[in-house]
Amino acid sequence: MKTLSKFLVLILSFTLFACGGKQEKKSDGFSIERKKITTEKSDAPPPATDVKASERVDLSNKGVGPITSITLNDEIDQAMAAKGKEVYDQMCLACHRIGKKFIGPAPNGILERRTPEWVMNMILNPEKMVKEDPLAKELLIEFNGSPMANQNLTEEETRAVLEYFRTL
Repeated sequence: MKTLSKFLVLILSFTLFACGGKQEKKSDGFSIERKKITTEKSDAPPPATDVKASERVDLSNKGVGPITSITLNDEIDQAMAAKGKEVYDQMCLACHRIGKKFIGPAPNGILERRTPEWVMNMILNPEKMVKEDPLAKELLIEFNGSPMANQNLTEEETRAVLEYFRTL
């Protein structure tokens, strides 16, 4: 009986030793190590970047491109606006819808948020604007990386589209 109890204690000891040691083995796969990040809460108002680029008002940025200054008459040129609507319907409507977000931002109210120069530069040279203008870069991100297509409009056509935007 003594021998049997010694034998059982010995087996139990070996079993505990074999299972009790915690040793991690490296594997050839990948592993993720997560760390808890703590942030301090502040009562300060959120920074301006929390506002979507399409909703942010920036009436100082003229953009990057050939248009550096433009003067708009107080009265809308209805003939030019009509021509602008034709151009818009033909070239822009595929991506921009009045009153709602589509592939690109809605054009209505654009002149309350952007300078006329910025709007014209964006229409005339969207590639350069997306590369060099911070607001255009943010819009590209907001609209899922869908770049604005260069429709190769003339300055006259672009000015007509701008006049149309004034009627919206």
